Amino acid sequence: MHRSLAIGVVTPLLLLSACSAPSSGVSGAVAPMAGKRAEGRTGMVSASQQDAAQAGASILRQGGNAVDAAVATAFALSVVDPSQTGLGGGGAATVWMVKEQRADHLSFYGRSGERPEWAQPEPAAAGEDQAGRGAAVPGMVSGLLTLHAKYGALPLPQVMAPATRLAREGFIVSPLLSRTIASAAARVKLEPRAAALFMPDGQPLRPGERLVQPELAALLDLIAMAGADAFYRSAFAERLAYHVQSRGGLITLADMDAYRSTWMRPLCTTWRGYTVLGAPPPMGGAVVLEMLHLAEQSGLTRNASYTDQPATAASFAQLIRLAQADGQRWRGDPAVRPVPSNGMVHGSFAASRAGLLTAPLTDTVRAGDAWSAATAPAEGACAAIDPYRAPPRADAGAASSGDDAVASANASRADSSFTSHLSVVDASGNAVAMTTTVGVLFGSGVWTDGVWLNSVGRNFDAATRGTNRYSNSTMSPTMLLENGRVRLVVGAAGSQYIQPATAQVTVRMLAFGEDPAMALAVARGFRPVSRVADIQFGGVHAVLVTPDGRRIGAADPRRDGFAVAQ
Repeated sequence: MHRSLAIGVVTPLLLLSACSAPSSGVSGAVAPMAGKRAEGRTGMVSASQQDAAQAGASILRQGGNAVDAAVATAFALSVVDPSQTGLGGGGAATVWMVKEQRADHLSFYGRSGERPEWAQPEPAAAGEDQAGRGAAVPGMVSGLLTLHAKYGALPLPQVMAPATRLAREGFIVSPLLSRTIASAAARVKLEPRAAALFMPDGQPLRPGERLVQPELAALLDLIAMAGADAFYRSAFAERLAYHVQSRGGLITLADMDAYRSTWMRPLCTTWRGYTVLGAPPPMGGAVVLEMLHLAEQSGLTRNASYTDQPATAASFAQLIRLAQADGQRWRGDPAVRPVPSNGMVHGSFAASRAGLLTAPLTDTVRAGDAWSAATAPAEGACAAIDPYRAPPRADAGAASSGDDAVASANASRADSSFTSHLSVVDASGNAVAMTTTVGVLFGSGVWTDGVWLNSVGRNFDAATRGTNRYSNSTMSPTMLLENGRVRLVVGAAGSQYIQPATAQVTVRMLAFGEDPAMALAVARGFRPVSRVADIQFGGVHAVLVTPDGRRIGAADPRRDGFAVAQ
């Protein structure tokens, strides 16, 4: 492959610091780095890569709604952010349609298949030749097409056109993508055809080079014309199943054919006068909503800030431990395992946990009994939204991880997930918060026809493992409404850091009144750097709608993200 440099804009990424002076409020906007903050009065897209955010904004300008823009952005991210998301991954989306006053949630995460080995632990000695064992049945294509079919306004080929163009004509490699390729070089090299694209001459693509993906472009064209069948019931599906099995995986052609996304009712609670919509299980939205309640009940939200107040910062750290312990216990696919997430997000449950915020610290945190609030009536405006209700309780053992005392160090896997989040609000006030992933960098390392297959099959554990079910996730696409209109669309990437990052920036924006760019950066005067290690932490992308109707988009400065106004 001839390696030619192309001229492109390279935006530095900011190293996050815990030291920050309080902001004077939304009206006193900070001076952000280029593209990390945008403001307008029509539509807004914030996503983890500039070309993808531009793709979504272009669909808004063509008359698309927030769902069209979100789907266009997610397909584009599958092209330009391949180490972290893609057609071989999956995700979840929380949706608000303002005219219908309708909230919805779509789960399209990776699923286990039909083979009995899914109920068994992964072999401890599984090496790179068994990389496929970590791959779950991918849901991305099903999810995006399902979401578009229900709420989209423009034809699918028009919505997908920006992604197909980016794959066919190529895009400029950023410093961060170059670094992620280098970081995962051993995994990328296992697939010779993929290595020829991402590591020509045996070296990672350099910043400024152009990445062209003809096989991915051809597949996107087929999906635009034939829909989900082109991915799940086709020669491509046969090749994917055959190849993943050759690498030790379990996915069958029948599993591909059987995959369907699932419409669910979102979690809902009230907080500081806002109606908060969160991602139900198997996603991790309950933890974010519980953190917001604990922040309010502890008095933390009445402070001006917390990064410069040690006692307040310690309180937030403790509430993170409490909520994540609850999330670690109450998890799993609710279709096969009762999960009382609606109890976790109820104010009465948070009240029962709030006293622990001032108790002496211990090495372990005992999870609370979320079933105690699972039958409580929906709070405030949530009743009209028809929120998630826990399936009937079976017994304590069936709903528990098997250990009430959860060590904080064990609340997440060591192999952090590298994820992608996007937030969209259109001119009418429709909104989408969507989080997607392929798991660790470049997923399982299995590559077929331009598609990296995810690694989220490794998210199952002893309590949740089994056949034909969604894997576990901390993804938390979140939305806050006020009087039936969206005020904040927010979410994050970064495995166990997703939930505390989402909760913290929500508190900063809506309790402390910080400008979104400041809430995400939490730093002033630090030298911009770009490191793969930095993106393990919660990379937040958000759109704030002010009371007077302004849309303020903000992109996490540690990633390649951009906020783009319509």
